[in-house]
Amino acid sequence: MKISGKPYWRLTRSALLIAAFCTGIHWPVSANSYTERHAFSQPDEEMPLKQSLDFHVGNSFFRNPWVKAPASTRARDGLGPLYNTNACQNCHIRDGRGHLPKNQDDNFVSLIIRLSRPAQNKKDTKKQSKHGPLPIPAYGTQLQDFALPGVPAEGQVSLRWTTLNKTFADGDTIQLRQPHFSISKPGYGDLPSSTVLSARIAPPMIGLGLLAAIEDDTLLQWSDPEDLNNDGISGRINWVNLVGSDLPAIGRFGWKAAQPNLKQQTAAAFLNDMGLTSSIFPAPPCTKVQSECLLAQQRSLPDAKAKPEVSDKILEAVTFYSQNLAVPHNNSPVSKSLERRRAQGHQLFLDAHCAQCHKPEIQTGDLALGWLATRLIQPYTDLLLHDMGDALAGGTEEFSASAREWRTPPLWGIGMTKNVHAEGTFLHDGRARTLMEAIVWHGGEAQAARDKVMTMDSAQRQALITFIQSL
Repeated sequence: MKISGKPYWRLTRSALLIAAFCTGIHWPVSANSYTERHAFSQPDEEMPLKQSLDFHVGNSFFRNPWVKAPASTRARDGLGPLYNTNACQNCHIRDGRGHLPKNQDDNFVSLIIRLSRPAQNKKDTKKQSKHGPLPIPAYGTQLQDFALPGVPAEGQVSLRWTTLNKTFADGDTIQLRQPHFSISKPGYGDLPSSTVLSARIAPPMIGLGLLAAIEDDTLLQWSDPEDLNNDGISGRINWVNLVGSDLPAIGRFGWKAAQPNLKQQTAAAFLNDMGLTSSIFPAPPCTKVQSECLLAQQRSLPDAKAKPEVSDKILEAVTFYSQNLAVPHNNSPVSKSLERRRAQGHQLFLDAHCAQCHKPEIQTGDLALGWLATRLIQPYTDLLLHDMGDALAGGTEEFSASAREWRTPPLWGIGMTKNVHAEGTFLHDGRARTLMEAIVWHGGEAQAARDKVMTMDSAQRQALITFIQSL
């Protein structure tokens, strides 16, 4: 890339700042403010300075809103006609976690509802294993609750709660809340009674490039679907569809590891969340019966050969940004008592066998971007699917992932969740307000680890949480 005939990395810092200002790019906060609101928005510390403009251009397209086409803002027009939000940052708040609304009057902007129907025969099962969730006629595989003027939205999300109490061995109790989702005001006819809803909040964006750099062979070695080593853990790979190829690929991104790489994950989010087409997903998300949606799409793109709304350059820029968001490190001074409590919590974490799924250390491969390659990282995940029990069953089946199976979420940076966004919540549907609530919801393969935590006394539980918050 060149600017005025000169390589952009020869520009002065002042020139980069001017470019950032002119394009609406957010320059990140200083490196000593990781505990503040923008802790998840920093570039990887080993990313070369010459890549800074690429990173900030990607940040601009990630952060700023898209608008209806045609518009004077040609680089960011094409929103909808059906969509969930108009900017990536609206869901991934300051590149962190989404949350559930506190009450029905609040918006659901950092939450999506996946739709699917159960397989009825071998043909359905084969289609699901190759292409993912089976769509709902007239609605597809994701509910879009916003729409451009003149286009009916697909429906509104409704939420109610039930609560239950769990008691620890020392007599302390914890109250859990379980969400129940439904769809009201359907815009294209009643949804079939067999429709399966699966709620997902936006996950944090940090460290994705490092997770992408973990070699397939590493994941294959960890996979033990038949539990041949008899440790009660049967993590397995979700074999998913690599767009443009007939070969299955290892899924590693998303709550059910349904996307094989960051570029496809980014393109899928543009399409499903904002209604924006790309070279990877060139067809608009209008179903055949959504005539107003189809007509609005035609009006915005009168030329049948019009280019996708997200150009390859924009897609590459946002993917690059996603690849290079750093995992924050809290370098605040630690007292001896806090250090001892963290050490105790670490041992309790190991004793409960949490590390069997939340693997502490992984070596990245040598085929990644140079600064992401051959690094020893501490993500606390194995990127594999695990059966988490009935209580966390998520309804929708995705490729080879069952309703009860979820990818092990990385724990790195989790202690800064509330610094980035005070309302950030945990687990796939945001039901857990605290880390301890998230732990107590564990079941299935994690039941034994969860039961171990239930036997801990109050001081031990606090030590465990203190350790996890330090990651």
